[in-house]
Amino acid sequence: MEIIVKKPSNEELNQMNFSKWGTWECGVSVFPWTYDAKETCYVLDGQVVVETDTQKVEFKKGDLVVFPKGLNCRWTVIKPVRKYYVFD
Repeated sequence: MEIIVKKPSNEELNQMNFSKWGTWECGVSVFPWTYDAKETCYVLDGQVVVETDTQKVEFKKGDLVVFPKGLNCRWTVIKPVRKYYVFD
């Protein structure tokens, strides 16, 4: 299971319908998380490091992140995060 982090193009951003996505915010913290469904999110603010047994990724404002279903990880929120998200 791999976390995908990328900078979306303007075309990709225009195709996403963020108005139908949820928003989520979290202050500086550390917590475990398990994904029951695939999540795609677009980071509006903040900086986060997510670690699994096999991967460590960092993402921040402007990143598009995809978390696979079944992923177990630990979030470290370095700077308060705000994001749009959708579960598939």
